[in-house]
Amino acid sequence: MNLKNLSVKNKNHKITLDHLNDKKIFKIFNEFLNSLNTNENLAIAISGGPDSLALAFLAKCHSLKNQVKVKYFIVDHKLRKEASTEAKTVRNVLKSINIDCKILNWNGKKPLKNIQALARDKRYSLLINECKKNNIRNLLLGHHLDDLSENFLIRMVRGSGLNGLISFNKKAKYNDQKIDILRPLLDIEKKDLIYIAKKVFNFFVEDPSNTNKEFKRSRIRNLLQSLEKEGLDKKKLILTINNLKDSDKAIKFYLDRNLKENVFYSKKKKICFLNQNFFDQSHEIIFRSLTKIIQRLGQKYYPARGKSINELIKGIDSKSFSKVTLGGCYIDRVNETILISKEN
Repeated sequence: MNLKNLSVKNKNHKITLDHLNDKKIFKIFNEFLNSLNTNENLAIAISGGPDSLALAFLAKCHSLKNQVKVKYFIVDHKLRKEASTEAKTVRNVLKSINIDCKILNWNGKKPLKNIQALARDKRYSLLINECKKNNIRNLLLGHHLDDLSENFLIRMVRGSGLNGLISFNKKAKYNDQKIDILRPLLDIEKKDLIYIAKKVFNFFVEDPSNTNKEFKRSRIRNLLQSLEKEGLDKKKLILTINNLKDSDKAIKFYLDRNLKENVFYSKKKKICFLNQNFFDQSHEIIFRSLTKIIQRLGQKYYPARGKSINELIKGIDSKSFSKVTLGGCYIDRVNETILISKEN
């Protein structure tokens, strides 16, 4: 790089960091750092919405101040005609603060049903592969406080158990792979992230699916607005979630004990054997244990639906149980032992 280009780059870095002179942005930046709590290399998932653009800016400031290497990725699902153009526009916008963003394309035939869930799975798959290529162990997502409330109600509508209701955490493992999914904006409201996107970029993409009432999340978002008018605001929802998390800690103790004492895993055959004692537990412990095993063996980011796990437990309890598939796994019984293996 010649001296002229270096001078321009340093000037742009200064302009980027100067945004931290805004008291509101500086406060959010400190909240981001406290929540992130790592100086390892990072990968940032960007959609073009205000939350992910704010995340990109905060990560850029972190990289400049603490000499951390950060990679930025946009997934182009190609589900809308304008998606590829939007991805390129977002990439160009990010260049204003010297962010070089790589576009990851979802090529091939697209689904006609369950579009959002399948697109999410593909997005994680593409991002995780890039993390592996770049030897990065931390993938940052732009989920925020509003997402936490929405997710809680979506899980409640589905009839999720305690584990499902509180499953949206600041840190999660992606299957058994050594990559952490981090959500450092989970304490920050969307309106504050919009503030950053407007101040820094004067730009963000409005996803039309956010207002499409065909999608459950959009309907839940409208429901939340109605509940706030009745007094059930975000703060009360978060208080409820935190109280439930305290109860969850006790259950996890017995879950870990069940997985340790009553499960044998053959690495060579990639099969789990569950002994009879595995099922001599409370329903919640059996439910969670099966969910965790199937998610790991099936290598899915999201666990199997609670309804499907409950049906599996009922089936195993019956004498007529026969081989079934769930979450990318085969489940079978040989004498008194349950075998779980990954689908070919």
